[in-house]
Amino acid sequence: MTTTQKIRRLVLGNWKMHGSLAANGQLLAAIRSGWNQSSHAAACDVGVCVPFPYLAQAESALTDSDIAWGAQDLSVHDQGAYTGEVSGAMLAEFGCRYVLVGHSERRAMHGETSQLVAEKAKAALGAGLTPVVCVGETLAEREAGRTLAVIGEQLAPVLALGKEAVAALVLAYEPVWAIGTGKTASPEQAQEVHAAMRAAVAQAGCPGVRLLYGGSVKAANAASLFAMPDIDGGLIGGASLVAEEFLRIAEAGATTRSA
Repeated sequence: MTTTQKIRRLVLGNWKMHGSLAANGQLLAAIRSGWNQSSHAAACDVGVCVPFPYLAQAESALTDSDIAWGAQDLSVHDQGAYTGEVSGAMLAEFGCRYVLVGHSERRAMHGETSQLVAEKAKAALGAGLTPVVCVGETLAEREAGRTLAVIGEQLAPVLALGKEAVAALVLAYEPVWAIGTGKTASPEQAQEVHAAMRAAVAQAGCPGVRLLYGGSVKAANAASLFAMPDIDGGLIGGASLVAEEFLRIAEAGATTRSA
């Protein structure tokens, strides 16, 4: 199922646990300068999700630009005795627009359940942030033919938040077997999952939710992925750490038209 509604593209970088003040300064300056000079900057939303300690640096470097910034996680709690946790209100104070929730690395390494991910998405919305809810299957799940079932299970608690909440979030499909491995789902494989996701959000009354693809996206394959009718942009990992590569992917997001 596809939607005829025109959906604005989004290309969002996820730095993961990379960066230093010096390297970040160069990267942010290059991305800002390159995107500001692009003739396609008005056609695609662009942002970077950085480690917590660098949010102030991102805010300083990107304020008054066309590039948004965000964080990679948040707590379900507003405040309290939760050592090491960061609340949505704290992120909002640093001008964050986006926050990733449920990335596969959080699910695998920190035992985050789909219900917890939904609660984090709700907390993000409550703080005025846009949650980017990540879903994806492992290689074993794909080989067992369970891809769509797994995605459905991961989406269910999020969709249960209700139409108003779902309409305000972003979904990102990141097959676990393609994250940081150099392997990428083919455009057709990605589209199959995105079409199922589109059907699910449409049934929830929100067909215009932006659906991103993530998993070894590079400048070389971005256009073919973004040409798929239900892929509205990308969540970019390693390639977002190289300004020229990230900018080329953003250009693909701005110029590639869905089939």
